[in-house]
Amino acid sequence: MPEPEQIIELADNAAGLRGFIVIDDSTLGPAAGGTRTRRYESAVDALADAKQLARAMTLKCAIAGLSVGGGKAVVIDDGSLDRGAVFAALGTIVEQLGGQFYTAGDLGTTAEDLAVMASRSQYVRTDESALAAAVARGHLRCVQACAAARGRQVAGLRIAVQGCGAIGAAVARALAGAGAQLVLADADGVRAAVLANELDADTTGPDAILTAAVDLVAPCAIGRVMTVDIAHALQAWALCGAANNILASPEVDRVLAARSILHVPDIVASAGGVIEGAGERIMKLADRTPLIDALGTTAREILAEAARTGHTPTEIAEALALARISGGAC
Repeated sequence: MPEPEQIIELADNAAGLRGFIVIDDSTLGPAAGGTRTRRYESAVDALADAKQLARAMTLKCAIAGLSVGGGKAVVIDDGSLDRGAVFAALGTIVEQLGGQFYTAGDLGTTAEDLAVMASRSQYVRTDESALAAAVARGHLRCVQACAAARGRQVAGLRIAVQGCGAIGAAVARALAGAGAQLVLADADGVRAAVLANELDADTTGPDAILTAAVDLVAPCAIGRVMTVDIAHALQAWALCGAANNILASPEVDRVLAARSILHVPDIVASAGGVIEGAGERIMKLADRTPLIDALGTTAREILAEAARTGHTPTEIAEALALARISGGAC
């Protein structure tokens, strides 16, 4: 993975802010990426996560056809954050970057946190529901691509959704609306139960969701959940999730391919949110839905090329993204 263009260390002792903003690549335009808040074992781990997530955003924006680069902010949560002070300080820093970095929500960052940031910066998107709906629309198009590759429809598929937060819930609603039968899991069992009741879905434990007896697995929570061991244990014939960096290592993609399990890389399947946010705020597109719907076409092309060439879907998707970046801004 190449080194990012810029790393901004967040170290405001008065506010209690610690973390990083990483601007990975601005070849195609200003960087866009969410703000993640979570516990990390160390600052080294936090920076590594930020760099990986920012790189994924670069590839995601490129393959989605956006004139936008990739970035990410991570806030280290030590369990005693003064969230008002922390996110006010972070908002000020984002504003001082002058449009180099546009951000929105991500894992662990609340609507209240974003509102505080937005009170300090014009480069913060607070409408999480619209972004989640856009992720869900794009994800559904990619699930449709998986189904079509097997001569199926989404209606009647049994799909496991890991995570029932803003993104996972939106994904689950879109899949249920298309006629899928769902199995849900979340670290918060009550949240999963409430959503399951709404959608007439089943639930299972967080440790069992990825290896459930289903057609397709959709990880929509944290990254790196698909390990080699889990890939070997999958009962599903397709993997298509809306979380970022789902695969724990490149070897996982090879295991999936060896087992003839279809895989739509998350830089495609989760790209609806950045299309909606950056497409509106940075590119000033009045209608972002054509780009979101085109993710399904991209997914079909990747699956077809993987079947034809033997290259993994991740290799193909990254090559497509890098080819666009190497061509410069459009």
